[in-house]
Amino acid sequence: MKRKGERIVAVTAYDFTFARLADNAGLHILLVGDSLGMVVQGHETTLPVTLDEMIYHACMVVRGSSSAMVVADMPFMSYQVSVEDALRNAGRVMKEALVNAVKLEGGAEIAPTVRRLVQIGIPVVGHIGLTPQAIHQLGGYKVQGRNLEAARRLIADAESLSEAGAFAIVLETMPAELAQLITERTPAATIGIGAGVGCDGEIQVIHDLLGMVEDIHPRHTKNYADLGQTITNALSDYRHEVIERRFPGPDQSFSLKPEVIQVLREEFGLTEPASSGQR
Repeated sequence: MKRKGERIVAVTAYDFTFARLADNAGLHILLVGDSLGMVVQGHETTLPVTLDEMIYHACMVVRGSSSAMVVADMPFMSYQVSVEDALRNAGRVMKEALVNAVKLEGGAEIAPTVRRLVQIGIPVVGHIGLTPQAIHQLGGYKVQGRNLEAARRLIADAESLSEAGAFAIVLETMPAELAQLITERTPAATIGIGAGVGCDGEIQVIHDLLGMVEDIHPRHTKNYADLGQTITNALSDYRHEVIERRFPGPDQSFSLKPEVIQVLREEFGLTEPASSGQR
C-alpha cells in the first residue's frame, strides 16, 4: 500500500464486538493496544497491563476479524529485559492469540530485538515518538522531536527499525513535518497518531473516535460519534422503563394459555394479579 500510495487505516480494538464492527467497516489494521489498560481497565497509564491480559484480548479481536490484519502490543517489560525474553513472549502472543504481527515501542535501542524477531518469522511493527510505556521518562504526554537534536534522533530510530525489518512504524505525537520527512526516507509504512497527514496511514483509539471517553480528549483525535452520551441516555431510559413497569412489555414477554394459568392460580389459591399500571 505504501508503494502504491494507498492510505492505511487502522484503529485499536480490544474485544470481539468492536473488532467485528471495525472489520466490517473495511479498516486495514486492528491494533490490540496496551491502551486497553486506560480505556478498558481504568488505569492511568498502560504500564500495569500484563502479557496474559494482552493475549486474552487479542484472542477476542482475532475471532472478530475476517480480513483486517491484527497486531498486538507487547506490554511493558515483556521484551525489554533481553532478546530471549522478547522471543519467548512474542512467540506466545503469535501462538496463543494467532495475531498477524506484534508491536514494540522504542527506537535504535530495540533494533537488535526487532531483527531477531523478524529472523524467526514474527512480523514487527515499531513505535517511536511519544511512547506510552516510557511516559514517566518523557515527563508526560508531550509532543516529541521538536528540536533539531530530538528530530534527528527520531529519524535515526525510524531508519534503525526499518533496517532491522520492521514492516511498519507508528509515529506518535510529533510535528507533522518531521513525520512526513520520516515517511519519505523510510521503506517501512508509517502509521501516524498525532503526526499529521503526511504518514502512510493513521491509527486512533476506537473509544476516542466514538466519543466514549469522558475525561480524555487528545488534540490529535476527532469524535465521529457521541456514543458515550448515547449509551448513557439509552441506559437511563432503560432504568426508567423498568422502574415504571413499562419494560418488559407484551412484545418482550411470553404467555401461557389463559385456561392453564387459571387452573394454576386456583390450585395455589392465588387471586388475579393487579394490572401492570397498578402499584
